[in-house]
Amino acid sequence: MKKINLAVIFGGQSSEYSVSLHSAASFLRQIHAEKYQMTMIGIDQEGIFYIYDGSIDDIEHDNWQEQARPCAWVHQGIFDLTQQKKIDIDCAFPILHGKNGEDGCIQGLMELMNIHCVGCDVLSSAMCMDKEIMHIICKEAHIPCADYICLYKNEEVPAFESVVAKIPLPWIIKPCNAGSSYGVHKVETKEQYTEAVKDAFQYDGRGKCLIEKAIEGFEIGCAVMGNDELVTGSCDEIEITRGVFDFEGKYDLVGSNIYCPARIDKDTFDHAQTLAKRVYRALNCTGMARVDMFVQPDHSIVLNEVNTIPGFTATSRYPSMMAEAGISFPTLIDRLIALAMEREVGVC
Repeated sequence: MKKINLAVIFGGQSSEYSVSLHSAASFLRQIHAEKYQMTMIGIDQEGIFYIYDGSIDDIEHDNWQEQARPCAWVHQGIFDLTQQKKIDIDCAFPILHGKNGEDGCIQGLMELMNIHCVGCDVLSSAMCMDKEIMHIICKEAHIPCADYICLYKNEEVPAFESVVAKIPLPWIIKPCNAGSSYGVHKVETKEQYTEAVKDAFQYDGRGKCLIEKAIEGFEIGCAVMGNDELVTGSCDEIEITRGVFDFEGKYDLVGSNIYCPARIDKDTFDHAQTLAKRVYRALNCTGMARVDMFVQPDHSIVLNEVNTIPGFTATSRYPSMMAEAGISFPTLIDRLIALAMEREVGVC
């Protein structure tokens, strides 16, 4: 059987560049490499694409550019500008977080090049990335979400008192288009408000941020995979000992713990999986997504957000939830690539 020509894309221009490097290194250690003709493609922080064929360790430690060769995308492949040759690509697996990775940009480029792409398509990636749009779509689908107000950088920031009149404290203020909890703040006083908004805008390239009602309860997540037929992984639970599940909490478990499976009763567990699939369908997701939710004291569940390219380290939440459901990390990678190859290319 002919091997799939697979491009593994890492790096990127977003604030989550370092997260991508760690995810890519773990991914490359887990993949059934013998099944694929692999090309590693790195994107530096200036947005330049390179072919890389060095060690996995040098990706993880951000030394990969020393051995990389510049390249350019062409129809159904990548062109090595140093060796002056085309490398055929059947499928791309973007391990890119945040800007240009999860927002539909790399997905659109793959559509133009007629290359299959793992994960959500252009439209669903863009909708999930922009938290205001996600709220609007999910409200129409009658999916419970936190009350919110969207602020725009080119407009006057509303007075603290006017926001309090609409949404009682405490709030979560966060960028509309960012991940890994960059620019996310819990606000309980007037003094915290201005700086939180300013910082959230700093991480949002489109100049938008959300003020959301902080939900009483705790966060859970559910891994979802599929195109027509959906498979859910287990649900996990986030335990935090400080205001928000921030970058250090997510990647270094500072002030946080993750339990998989979640410590919730069966009815709540089943409801979470059902709601996760409803969210996935409402946002037209394909391939994969991690749906994050809150469980309130009365056991009702509220959507938090959707991550279309979740972390892929060995301890990341998405592969851990799938492993708990009986799908090992290497098998998960195979199935995600197979799902991408099912979908038609050249149609956004």
